[in-house]
Amino acid sequence: MTSSSAKVIVGARLFDGVDWHEDATLVIEDGKIAAPDTHTTSRGKMEQIDACGYLLVPGFVDLQVNGGGGVLFNNMPTVDGIARICSAHAAFGTTALLATLITDTPETSVLAAAAAKAAREARIPGYLGLHMEGPHISQVRKGTHDPALIRPMETVDLEALCRWRDAVGTLLTTIAPENVSPDQVAALARAGIIVSLGHSDASCRTAKTYAAVGATMVTHLFNAMSPLGHREPGLVGAALDTGTLHCGLIADGFHVDPLTMGVALRAKRGPGRLFLVTDAMSTIGSDQDGFELNGRRVYRRDGRLTLADGTLAGADIDMLSSVRYVHERLDLPLEEALRMASVYPAEAIGAPNKGYLKPGYDADFLLLSPNLNLHSTWIGGNCVFSAPAGSEDLRV
Repeated sequence: MTSSSAKVIVGARLFDGVDWHEDATLVIEDGKIAAPDTHTTSRGKMEQIDACGYLLVPGFVDLQVNGGGGVLFNNMPTVDGIARICSAHAAFGTTALLATLITDTPETSVLAAAAAKAAREARIPGYLGLHMEGPHISQVRKGTHDPALIRPMETVDLEALCRWRDAVGTLLTTIAPENVSPDQVAALARAGIIVSLGHSDASCRTAKTYAAVGATMVTHLFNAMSPLGHREPGLVGAALDTGTLHCGLIADGFHVDPLTMGVALRAKRGPGRLFLVTDAMSTIGSDQDGFELNGRRVYRRDGRLTLADGTLAGADIDMLSSVRYVHERLDLPLEEALRMASVYPAEAIGAPNKGYLKPGYDADFLLLSPNLNLHSTWIGGNCVFSAPAGSEDLRV
């Protein structure tokens, strides 16, 4: 018997994460991709969607989302806040995200973890896990993080993270060697927590030591970290030279120059990859002209988000715009730009069912017009966003 969730999409130009397939057929059942030759006898009973003329690509995976839809997670650490953030980003192609808490008080961190647990239990569409960006980072490379809230990791902090791991789904934490010991990183890694190095002035040697004991990621490469120098390679040098490190990259043209992005893409040692993150704030999907973060005003001007002193405060970009940017400005092949927003972030966190459109994977996908405008977003085989008729053909 055909389940009520079964459907077949036909006629699209499909990118499965590896190759393009012309006039393709995608079969979906129970929220998963099914083999195209399955259920042929019941195919006529399935809902059939004609996607002729569209690109069908894996949904985007964003590992650093601070807010969206007028909601900043720090200011609204609730399950409703997460739901609104996920919904806002679905309108720009993100089908799985880590709700990200910027350095805040211990009390707010507890609320964020409780909200993440509730979001997982409620199966909020698009929720994948929690990213705790701080508070155990460097004062020297704090960026927009409130210096009064930055502190060393204590045993109680380590124990809390280990408790939250099983409750929230994927758990990622950004730390700096200045405030977290190698033994603590090893303990976090053993507990299944993804450790990312960031907001740090660490030397290259120190960063490599931390990678050897369990750190596997670097948060927003180039930003808020020791730079690549001709005598001291810094955290940037370690990130590019260490094959086990996966590196997030903000592609808005303000955080990193496109020439620098291209150099990094060519220099990165594998198997770790560079992948796209938005570092998006509450402005995505809203008409806000600014917002409050830890009692400080963040201003939205000309595509940038800054504090009063000009310090960048997150990004005002969505993932589809990031894909367009690296495809058009860096001249990356479209398939590689798409991988940077889907396959590579999924690999970075070991998400077993995300990033590809292959049998057994989650039916998280997008329909795009040929000029890369979004027609619709699908999570678990269900349409969660559909552009107004005709708008997918107009670049906004």
